[in-house]
Amino acid sequence: MPTETTPRAFGEKGRRDTRQRRALREHLAASDSFSSAQQLYDDLRASGDRVGLATVYRTLQAMAEAGEVDTLRTGDGEVLFRKCGPRHHHHLVCRSCGLTVEIDGPSVERWASKAADDNGFTDVTHVVELFGLCPSCS
Repeated sequence: MPTETTPRAFGEKGRRDTRQRRALREHLAASDSFSSAQQLYDDLRASGDRVGLATVYRTLQAMAEAGEVDTLRTGDGEVLFRKCGPRHHHHLVCRSCGLTVEIDGPSVERWASKAADDNGFTDVTHVVELFGLCPSCS
């Protein structure tokens, strides 16, 4: 039975909040960048956590479905993951080092709403990712 502190991704029947899953969540929470499942797996193993690659993939998928992590698809199709805040936001991502900053975009929200209204669409969602070079990489 889920408790108030049980992450949403592991509150469903049959999904336990294991040590490996907690280690992955803690690692994600400590990072400011998007990472691939393979990168996360390698980082966890290097820090001494015994976790399987399949567990990392399944955990990330469950967390993404529950809205606990954001995903970003790279130009070559790879999916990257990052623990983000609970409110709707967009990302400013450094193309060099991967540093990611959460940004609000009220003008984007107004534009998306108007575009939907003008074309008769309802229940519209959107994702906006901005890419550039952070101050350290410039």
